[in-house]
Amino acid sequence: MADKLAGQPVPKERIINLPRLVSDYFSFEPDPSVPNQRAAFGTSGHRGGSMKKSFNENHVLAITQAVCEYRNEKGYKGPLYMGIDSHALSTPAQMTALRVCAANRVTVRIAKDDEYTPTPLVSFAILQHNRVSTETADGIVITPSHNPPEDGGFKYNPPNGGPADTDVTAVVEKRANEILEKGLQDVKALSYEEALRSPYVEPYDFITPYVESLKEIIDIDAIKQSGLRLGADPLGGSALGVYKKIKEVYDLNMEIVNPYIDPTFSFMTLDHDGKIRMDCSSPYA
Repeated sequence: MADKLAGQPVPKERIINLPRLVSDYFSFEPDPSVPNQRAAFGTSGHRGGSMKKSFNENHVLAITQAVCEYRNEKGYKGPLYMGIDSHALSTPAQMTALRVCAANRVTVRIAKDDEYTPTPLVSFAILQHNRVSTETADGIVITPSHNPPEDGGFKYNPPNGGPADTDVTAVVEKRANEILEKGLQDVKALSYEEALRSPYVEPYDFITPYVESLKEIIDIDAIKQSGLRLGADPLGGSALGVYKKIKEVYDLNMEIVNPYIDPTFSFMTLDHDGKIRMDCSSPYA
C-alpha cells in the first residue's frame, strides 16, 4: 500500500537534516559483524545511509583502499577519474577517498572548482584517456543514483568506462570487508590537506570536452535552425554545469530553470513509500 502522502509535495518535517547527516558520516562507526553495516556492492557500487551506519567514512576508507589495491594488481598506471553528484554525502566521501588515493600514490583527477560530475562525464573521460594512452585509467563515481537524499553511494568504473561487473565488485567488496574487520589497519591515508597538497590530486575539466563532443552525435545546427525555444531543468542535481556549458558553447535559445543545487531534493513529490526519490519510472515521484 502506498504511503498516504505519496505523490504529494514534501512536508517540511520530512526534509533531511543535512548537518546531522554529514556529522553521522564522520562520527558513526559501522560494525562489520552486522550484515547491514558491511560493504555491499549492488549495481557496481556500495550504497547506504550514514544514520543507519551503512555509509560512513569507514566504508569509504575501506572501499577506496580495496580499489587502490585492485588497480595496482591489474597494473593500471593511468589516472583515476573521480566524480561526485549533489547528494549531501558525496562531497564528504570524496574528501575521504582522496586521502586514501593520495597515500597510495594513485593520481586522481577531480572536477575543477568543486563542480559536480554526472556519471557519463566520468565514463567519457576514462574512454578518451584510454584511446590515446598506454597507461590505463579507470574511475570512481560517488553517487547513490536516484536513492533518497539521505543516502550515499560509491561506484567503481573500470577501464571500459562503464559500471564494474560482478567479477570486479566481488573482489573489491571482499577486500573492503576484510579491511573493516581488521579495524582499518590496512588503510593508507593522508590528512585531507596533505592529499590536496600532494602531486596526486589534479583538477580536471570534465564538462567542456564532453559538451564539445556532443556535436559529433547530435545535429546542433538543425536544433538552432528549427527556431525551438528550449527549457532545461537540472532538478537540483549535478547536470547544472553541463546545461550551462551547452548553452554557452552552442549559443542555443535555451532557458535553464531552477538553476540551483538542492541536496535535499525537497522540490520533489514523495514516492510510493513516502521517501524522496529521484526515480523517473515512479508514477508518484
